[in-house]
Amino acid sequence: MTAVIAFNNVSRAYEGGRVHALDGVSLTVAEREFLAVVGPSGSGKTTLLQLVNRLAEPSSGTVEVEGADVRAADPIALRRRIGYVFQGVGLFPHMTVAENIAVTPRLIGWDARRRAARVDELIGLVRLSREQAARYPHQLSGGERQRVGVARALAAEPRIVLMDEPFGALDPINRDAIGRDYRRLHDDLGLTTVMITHDMLEAVLLADRIAVMQAGRVIAEDTPRGLMTGAHGAYVEELMATPRRQAEQLSALMTRGAAS
Repeated sequence: MTAVIAFNNVSRAYEGGRVHALDGVSLTVAEREFLAVVGPSGSGKTTLLQLVNRLAEPSSGTVEVEGADVRAADPIALRRRIGYVFQGVGLFPHMTVAENIAVTPRLIGWDARRRAARVDELIGLVRLSREQAARYPHQLSGGERQRVGVARALAAEPRIVLMDEPFGALDPINRDAIGRDYRRLHDDLGLTTVMITHDMLEAVLLADRIAVMQAGRVIAEDTPRGLMTGAHGAYVEELMATPRRQAEQLSALMTRGAAS
């Protein structure tokens, strides 16, 4: 399959080269793939994501988006064609939901009629109402604000979406619902998604493939099923123990319930 994003032996060093956030990372993301990147805090996950839209720059190696080195692209133009969703959303408090969603289309020159049509479309896609489109962020719940954040990221019809702990601040019910809804949008719209998460169960349930990072390196990458085989070493086995244990406990609970 075509590689939409490619990290080619990428390193990112700080403090005169003494500290490496990334150390020789090579990784590709295929067209329409949903890749989850997991690992402990400080493993380089967010830095890796930021290299794609030039919020950070590599110390060595190259990052390519749709076959072109991102260093040759204007950073602002690059960011406007890549959707970005992050924890906390960052909506503009003085703008309505509709105005927040329309920010990027307005900046890139869409006319008012096209912006309004896109907002109406996205309100439906992320399961908000027309009444909510006229509200301000403080009038929404946390889950509703996150849905607006997803809609805003999709507003300019990007092919690529980057997500940095997008659902981490939500309660379990909203986290599950919005995660499933985003996965549906990913498939229906033919997106390429890279999601950073600390939640292994979320990664297993949503992603086509998972990359595991540790100390600035990708130490394993495979499908969720492949990572559960135990073939990727003790650290990956430890990471996968939590979703495996949760599945086993749920299965046992359901079995006891059926027998009673």
